[in-house]
Amino acid sequence: MKVTFLGTGTSQGVPVIACDCEVCQSLDYRDKRLRTSIHIEIENKSFVFDTGPDFRTQMLRERINHLDAVVYTHEHKDHTAGLDDVRSYNFKQKMDMPVYGRKQVLEQIQREFSYIFAKNKYPGIPKVQLCEIENKPFQIEGIDIVPINVMHHQLPVFGYRIKDFTYITDVNHIPDEEKHKIKGSKVVVLSALQKKTHLSHFNLEQAVAMVEELEIPQAYFIHMGHRIGLHKNVEEELPEGMKLAYDGLQIEL
Repeated sequence: MKVTFLGTGTSQGVPVIACDCEVCQSLDYRDKRLRTSIHIEIENKSFVFDTGPDFRTQMLRERINHLDAVVYTHEHKDHTAGLDDVRSYNFKQKMDMPVYGRKQVLEQIQREFSYIFAKNKYPGIPKVQLCEIENKPFQIEGIDIVPINVMHHQLPVFGYRIKDFTYITDVNHIPDEEKHKIKGSKVVVLSALQKKTHLSHFNLEQAVAMVEELEIPQAYFIHMGHRIGLHKNVEEELPEGMKLAYDGLQIEL
C-alpha cells in the first residue's frame, strides 16, 4: 500500500501575501501546504480521501491518472470543494465516480453541488454515484475499510483504517469506544493544527499524547496551520517515531 500526502495544511491560517511570518516567508518546500487530503494506492486500486479546493492541482502534481473512488471524512468546504474536478476522471474512465460518506456529508454535497443532481443536467457536469456509509466496516473494490467516529468540536467526523494504516483529520476528541479500532496500527496520520490549544482541533501536544496513548510506532501529523512554526524546527522537538507530514510525501506499508 502506498500513501501520498496530497495536502497537509488547513484553511485556518492559510498563508497570504500580506503575511510576513517566518512560515509564510519560508523557502522550505515542506512549509508550503495545500489543503489536507491523501491518496491511497492498494492492490491496484486508487482512492482519494477528501477533495479540497486544491484537488485538481494535487492530482496533476502527483500524476494520478486513475481514480476508483472518493471517500469523505466530513462536509466542511476545505474537504469537499474540489469535487467538481472528478469530471476529468469521468471522461477518461467512462464511469460515474463513486463517492462515499455518511448521510449528512452526502446531503451537504447534494446542496452545494446541486447542478450535478439536477433533473435536466448540463452537458459535461461531473457524474457521481453517492454511496452512504455508517460507522461500520465497508468495502470498496474488495478493499476493507473501517470508519472511526471522532469529534471535531460538535461535528462527527470519520477517520478510516485500512489494514495497518489509520487516517484521522479534523479531530479534538476520540471516544474511548473508537480507540480500539486504531490500536495495533503500524502508522497513524493525525491532525495537529498548532501549538496553542484550539476549540475543534488537537494541538501538537495533544496529538503527540494521543499517539503515545495508543502506542502507535509511527505517526505523521497533518492539517497544520502556519502558527505551528517551521517544519524543520518542529520536527526536532518531536519524539522518536513522530514526524510532520508534508505535501508530496509518500510512504509505503
